Amino acid sequence: MTGGSMLTTMPDQATQAALMRDPRDIGGPRQPMLIAENLTKHFTFDGDRLGARVVVRAVDGVSFMVCKGETLGIVGESGCGKSTTARLLVGLIKPDTGALVFDGEEVGSVRGISIRRMQRSVQMVFQDSYASLNPRLTLADTVAFGPRVSGHSRRAARARAEAVLALVGLAPKLYAARYPHELSGGQRQRVNIARALAMEPRLLILDEAVSALDKSIEAQVLNLLQELKARLHLTYVFISHDLSVVRFISDRVMVMYLGKTVEVGPVEDIYDNPRHPYTRALLSSRPSMNPRQRRTEPPLSGDPPSPIDPPSGCRFRTRCVLAEPVCATVAPPLTAQGSAHFAACHAATPGSGHSAAAA
Repeated sequence: MTGGSMLTTMPDQATQAALMRDPRDIGGPRQPMLIAENLTKHFTFDGDRLGARVVVRAVDGVSFMVCKGETLGIVGESGCGKSTTARLLVGLIKPDTGALVFDGEEVGSVRGISIRRMQRSVQMVFQDSYASLNPRLTLADTVAFGPRVSGHSRRAARARAEAVLALVGLAPKLYAARYPHELSGGQRQRVNIARALAMEPRLLILDEAVSALDKSIEAQVLNLLQELKARLHLTYVFISHDLSVVRFISDRVMVMYLGKTVEVGPVEDIYDNPRHPYTRALLSSRPSMNPRQRRTEPPLSGDPPSPIDPPSGCRFRTRCVLAEPVCATVAPPLTAQGSAHFAACHAATPGSGHSAAAA
């Protein structure tokens, strides 16, 4: 992997001790839970009447690691490839190129772990809490469906469903027989989390899982996720456009732009000392509570280029105030900007970063 072992930080001693007690752990606490190597996904569509084919480069050579017990936040503008990356990780879509390694075992290889086995350990929570649920099933049947098709008896699956409903704060006596339309948005999202937990996963991928919730409910769900992570020894990949939420819940952050990773590092380093101009623009777009410090001009102008025909070299160069001739010809690799901090920018060198406040 490009950047390999440097693109991650090791879990702390308490997390390592907890992982060592997990009988599902195969590779040990120092083995990353997930390694994504050069993931690429292009979607091809019919073009004009002359038969031309249109290729959308949704994800274009993304590599990263997720340590056991950590939360990796993924941020970026709409269309940057966050959700496509999530679907590649969980096996909902097949990558054109690249590989996944789950707890030291290559996914889909003869000597590794099958996609079906991996999917039992990797579950996903989607943004739309209502569309994710079957309106014809009660909550107990919805949560019990996964264990049931995995071979558990009807009674065992029902007991598992009631246990995880209680775990997410929904008393089975009150909610087990209800249907999705009888719940609020926050309660439905708790059901989706319970459905994922019913499979006893090790990795949860949360794709904008709290973005549709009111702020008070969002805070409750975030606190619940933190409690579940510690209690069940979970690892998270947390995708969101809300930078404040990402800072609250994440240990590391990966910034994506037009299908590429442009910066990755510990959450405090990314927020306090961003090295890529796109990351600085994202952070400075956050609304300020101080009326004397509110921005009157947008930090970026224009929309991102089309993934059908991305710019040559650095894909951000068409919107970058620091762009130079080399940016049009050479795609910048992820280079070290400090301990476990990497940025893909020709102008980003150690010591050249700007604070988020100054950006």
